[in-house]
Amino acid sequence: MPSFTRMNPVTGDVASNAEAMTVDAVRAIAANAGRAFPQWASVGPNARRAILNKAADALLAREDAFVDAMMGEIGATRGWALFNLTLAASIVREAAALTTQIAGEVIPSDKPGCLSMALKEPVGVILGIAPWNAPIILGVRAIAVPLACGNAVILKASEICPRTHALIIEAFAEAGFPEGAVNVVTNAPEDAGDVVGALINAPEVKRINFTGSTHVGRIIAKRAAEHLKPCLLELGGKAPLLVLEDADLDEAVKAAAFGAFMNQGQICMSTERIIVVDAVADAFAEKFATKVRSMHTGDPREGKTPLGAVVDRKTVDHVNGLIGDAVEKGARLIVGGAADSVLMPATVVDGVTSAMNLYRDESFGPVVAMIRARDVDHAVELANDSEYGLSAAVFTRDTAMGLSVARRIRSGICHVNGPTVHDEAQMPFGGVGASGYGRFGGRQGVDSFTETRWITVETQPGHFPI
Repeated sequence: MPSFTRMNPVTGDVASNAEAMTVDAVRAIAANAGRAFPQWASVGPNARRAILNKAADALLAREDAFVDAMMGEIGATRGWALFNLTLAASIVREAAALTTQIAGEVIPSDKPGCLSMALKEPVGVILGIAPWNAPIILGVRAIAVPLACGNAVILKASEICPRTHALIIEAFAEAGFPEGAVNVVTNAPEDAGDVVGALINAPEVKRINFTGSTHVGRIIAKRAAEHLKPCLLELGGKAPLLVLEDADLDEAVKAAAFGAFMNQGQICMSTERIIVVDAVADAFAEKFATKVRSMHTGDPREGKTPLGAVVDRKTVDHVNGLIGDAVEKGARLIVGGAADSVLMPATVVDGVTSAMNLYRDESFGPVVAMIRARDVDHAVELANDSEYGLSAAVFTRDTAMGLSVARRIRSGICHVNGPTVHDEAQMPFGGVGASGYGRFGGRQGVDSFTETRWITVETQPGHFPI
């Protein structure tokens, strides 16, 4: 069978080999999932819960394999891999807990003797398309709640981390799902468009969830719209962190450093813009620069530094370009700078303005823009000056002010006195604008992966006008 190779971004060695599935192969997988759906949908909620909990155990049992795969395929640190695994297991256990909460309601009817019900029912086969940057978390999120709701699933693995995503499916298979209920598709990078198109076209696939870039999200949404198939899209971000005049600067510095540089800034929620009110901007910049200078980058295999590698040379070139453009147009480089390898330094650019690409373009790398605001209203205006709207944060000692500002920021998520990077399995997760639509997480996820049906039962003889 044809295969493709993923290279280690740090060493250049082979990290993994995976099957390069053809369009005919993925059509057969979709058909098999469609046949498996009725059997899984008929399984009772407590039986579903038990199998999902076994899947969580099976994930955790593969700790070493997941760490090796993530280090090799994406240059992740051991800490990032373990965080991924822990949260992913939590997502599966939260999905397991939801199986008995997929409830409908009885709605009062104006018609005498009519019992009127709204029911939540599984829809069929769900296609989940997951990215490489948080591969266990986002791969599991693509399939866990859909399975809890009684759907069959297909995980379309990232071409960048096929082994990591395949390990998820191995763990789920061990848990005891019916044959064909849980599936993985791997494909060579050059075949991605054809393979994803065939999956969206497949009649068995009823809904799609996609986490990835806004550019690709638009393509998927258009293709799905041709078939009237609903999508849940979690796309790019340009998360702002606002530091108001009365903020605890030490707390803001810690949150900004974590949000900007965790996983080398390769998180959809990463802090990309630090918007600081002028009155405290110099003091914040000094404290922040000191913190960031202590955050070193190194080979993730050695495990001696908080930052590891970015995923590829393309990211290096993109981030270097953003830094160079900003400095050329008058911004100040206060920590870090351009890099010549995937081991990029944490970089802070102060004095960023709307004339610079770094102000508007998602970096998805270890660079953060500092933008100075006149006052709180100007800070909100700057925060909203973006097509994206996924995560945001605001720091202030005035909780009422923080809540007021959070309500004014256009984003799916906002944290008062906390980092922009924050995820929990039970929370409604998703964005607005170019960051996508729909919500993962908890009961919001149930709505995303079930069909609401209206069913009535007549208990009295009918009376009709004709």
